[in-house]
Amino acid sequence: MKQHRLPVYFISHGGGPWSYMDDPSRAAYSKLEAALAAMPRQIGTTPAAVLMISAHWEEPEFTLMSNPKPPMVYDYGGFPEYTYHIRYDAPGDPALAARVAGLIEAAGMPARLDAERGFDHGAFTPLKVIYPNADVPVVQLSLKEGLDPATHLAMGKALNSLRDEGVLIVGSGFLIHNLRTVDFSGQARTPAWAQEFDGWSKAALAAHDVDALLDYRQRAPGVDLALPTHEHFVPVLVALGSAGNDAVHFPITGFWGGTATRRSVQFG
Repeated sequence: MKQHRLPVYFISHGGGPWSYMDDPSRAAYSKLEAALAAMPRQIGTTPAAVLMISAHWEEPEFTLMSNPKPPMVYDYGGFPEYTYHIRYDAPGDPALAARVAGLIEAAGMPARLDAERGFDHGAFTPLKVIYPNADVPVVQLSLKEGLDPATHLAMGKALNSLRDEGVLIVGSGFLIHNLRTVDFSGQARTPAWAQEFDGWSKAALAAHDVDALLDYRQRAPGVDLALPTHEHFVPVLVALGSAGNDAVHFPITGFWGGTATRRSVQFG
């Protein structure tokens, strides 16, 4: 029986372990939390598994987490002690990890498995809201060092068939990621450069302007301020590759802390 074809997402994952915190800082994420919590209803079915491409994992070649009981990677600093003991105990899926590695290799790119790697906060923080019971298997897929846009788009294309196999593909990052410009008081106005970069990204994604997005480092206004480094943007290119020509929706928009865009993307 043919599976329900699943959409593809790029989500803004928020700061550190926010979804595990119960203090006033969490209020800043109320809109993001509502958007993430709505994803299962939008998807319309329980996925067989989630394939998560997080900004917080780079390797020399594309690498799949293959541990059946993934550990945790607390890749943040300055948070309360209890956040270094939290758990997200979704099972891994070694068979899916091997399947994804095979698809990437068939597209001409090396891939490997890593049985030691665990969930980083780009995965477990949003997943705590999307699937709070941790009852959907999850596999993380790394970015490739160098962050070449065309390579990541091609890798995303190689994964397209998984959508017909019940696999939910989610890129996790931020379209704008410059922590030095964020006002953590939450009172700052959004500067023109952030509005321009966010607006350019919206227009390019809505139009499926692949050429512009592959050349975003030269074409996008305000890119040097928006992205001092590029690991948080590149997951959207993976999602774009997996999406084909599917319609584009923006489940959440706006800014947090003045410059951190909440914009997430749903394809299909």
